[in-house]
Amino acid sequence: MSGIDYWLADRRRGQETRFIKRFAPTHWTVNFPRPMMASVVTTAPDTLRVDAVFYGSGDLAGLIWEAEDQWSHPLLAYETARDFRRCVLSFRWRSGGLRRLDETHGPTLTIEGRDAAGTPRAWYVRLWNYAEGSPEDAEVRIDFGDVQGGYLLPDEADPVWAGDVDRMFVSLVAPDYDAGDTPFAAGVEGWAELSAIRCDGAGSVLAVGDVLLPEHGLSMATGYDDCFNQTPERIVQAIHALGYRGAINHYVGMSHYFRLERAGEGLYVSLAGGVLNAPCAVWHADFARRAKALGMGVIWSLSYELFDAHCWNDWKQRAGNGDPALTGWSPPSTLLSPAHAGAMAYLRAVALAFVGLALAADMPVSFQVGEPWWWVMPGDGRICLYDEAARAAFGGDPVSIPNVRGALDAGQCALLDQAGAVLAASTAALCAAVKAAAPGAVTHLLAYLPTVLDPLAPEAKRANMPVGWAAPAFDVLQLEDYDWVTEGRPSRTARGVELATARLGYPAGEQHYFSGFVLLPEQAAGQWSRIAAAAQAAVARGTAATFIWALPQVCRDGFTCFRLDGEDDMQAFDDVLFPIAIGREASVAPAFSTRVVESPSGHEQRSSDWADARLNFDAGPGVRSEADIAALIAFFRARRGMARGFRFADPYDDRSGDPVGPLDQRLGTGDGVSTEFQLMRHYGAGEEAQARRITRPVAGTIRVAVDGVELTGGWHHAGLGVVAFDEAPTEGAVLTAGFRFDVPVRFAEDRLDINRATFAAGEAPSVPLVEIRE
Repeated sequence: MSGIDYWLADRRRGQETRFIKRFAPTHWTVNFPRPMMASVVTTAPDTLRVDAVFYGSGDLAGLIWEAEDQWSHPLLAYETARDFRRCVLSFRWRSGGLRRLDETHGPTLTIEGRDAAGTPRAWYVRLWNYAEGSPEDAEVRIDFGDVQGGYLLPDEADPVWAGDVDRMFVSLVAPDYDAGDTPFAAGVEGWAELSAIRCDGAGSVLAVGDVLLPEHGLSMATGYDDCFNQTPERIVQAIHALGYRGAINHYVGMSHYFRLERAGEGLYVSLAGGVLNAPCAVWHADFARRAKALGMGVIWSLSYELFDAHCWNDWKQRAGNGDPALTGWSPPSTLLSPAHAGAMAYLRAVALAFVGLALAADMPVSFQVGEPWWWVMPGDGRICLYDEAARAAFGGDPVSIPNVRGALDAGQCALLDQAGAVLAASTAALCAAVKAAAPGAVTHLLAYLPTVLDPLAPEAKRANMPVGWAAPAFDVLQLEDYDWVTEGRPSRTARGVELATARLGYPAGEQHYFSGFVLLPEQAAGQWSRIAAAAQAAVARGTAATFIWALPQVCRDGFTCFRLDGEDDMQAFDDVLFPIAIGREASVAPAFSTRVVESPSGHEQRSSDWADARLNFDAGPGVRSEADIAALIAFFRARRGMARGFRFADPYDDRSGDPVGPLDQRLGTGDGVSTEFQLMRHYGAGEEAQARRITRPVAGTIRVAVDGVELTGGWHHAGLGVVAFDEAPTEGAVLTAGFRFDVPVRFAEDRLDINRATFAAGEAPSVPLVEIRE
């Protein structure tokens, strides 16, 4: 089946390049230790700005240039050039709220690499030694061929050998920095601007990828927690260059956007002085502006997830024994309780802050409520419905649900329904606040199917996919299921999408799908093919937008999409039945392809090219009236002649047995791992039986048995005759099935000849059909 053409690029192989100056503002990054925050943006072609907020006397941010491009997609990366000796860097330095250039621990250029003998080491170049002007407004010039480390020159000179550099960074610290661990009473904000950045010399030019892939129909998802260290200009240009269009689904994150206030020994999220910390606000304002300039929108995604260390304890969802809901990230995040008024008010304030940035950029507002749910402990299935606010909302003493997996009684199901109603009310209030600020806003709900539709927890959807989310609660339903995708379970995806669509009522045209992501680089080779296939399947079912999640993994692994084929083999089949009831008057001709070689002695060698017969039908004898002729012509035109396939009921062979029973046909043998098995119709007995693959079973007729016992649940038809079990059948289990089926066919010709006179004389028209392989 055709689909997405892609390549995992590890480097450029003849693709277009251009040249940039070394130390180009777009390609600097920042880094820093928690809990401080910093960001870098470009404000002019030769200017960058760093904003930072410090919470303790040991906080230090680095403005970084790396000799090897660690962050770009391989087709967009700049060349690795470690020899800085033939470069002269100059810029104007301006700053505020930081240690000044002339102070101890003032801005210092740290150069990391190896000396002339190849020994790893670092040099510390005090910028004030190479500056002219005032301590907060100066011209800086550094000749890497003749530069000295050390605080006082020439007394403490430490000559730099810049011939083998890994990276360099400028350190930025608060005025009260002392390299210690004294907490500040409140966050201290500072900024630095490097303008008129210029690099001269023979080594000042770097080759950089200049690839511009054609639009391929996919969109991109990313997140601030993963790209906060890069400039928005670099991020948005990469998305556009790699062929992604439409809106960027941008997760604002759970660990980098907030302001913090000190309470006792900890720092907790705060609205004091504003909603977003200054580095985050500056970064996202520029991000919105850059996206708009390239004709792309932004879907601002806000989740109920928050970095645990900075979350107020009474905001957290909790299990029955008081354990907080903690994710598997390290360090962990937690989940906010939908029942806690303070937590939900905080989320609304954050949402409005990002809506304000979109409005300031004169962009249409699109807002996503990202994966809102009541957390289920992965290990033992405890659902976190028991924080104090939730207990109060559920009447003070809710029933215990020690494990949401498996069968639950009526009282437990009622509690899950209550929890779903509270969750739905919280998301409704969040979206209402957004629409009050931006009446034309488009609202989205992102649901993570492997959790909210866990086959082992069939009742969990009461709480985590509540009926209060049914259309038109949101404008768009967004679905993701990356665990199922990367595990190679497309049937789970198909079933999950089907269940979510049936439960919430959003048609495919009002849905988005997120395909990905690859957690570890060593998983790339196997998992990107599955991600591409899942994305193609989403397009095939008519999903309004399909996103790749996420940009950092795309860049890390070099995922490069060339073409998205929206008219693949699956779409060339219309799942409709031939419209004329032909009874047993149609003719059928099974055909094999066999090559026969005859020796001079008369002996033969026969080679069968096909494992299964291909059927040819003539449905003409079933045409009995002018009404049948009209129906046939309309059906022929809708199929565009031979172009599109359809179902045909073979009057001679359309069922696994008569009557149909669950033991009719062999389905397979369990191995404890496989969950999907293809329906087969066998002709003959034993090992020599000819096996026919059944791809178009009649809906509602499949019956399945394991070891002779019919199953009433625990499986579903995943499409194309694949029976998918919720859990892998045990090793050695004998699987059988019974079913009725149709044959996938197409018209054998692009021309349909019907003569009214001969038909009136009793001569049936010829309507040849040919079976198609699926």
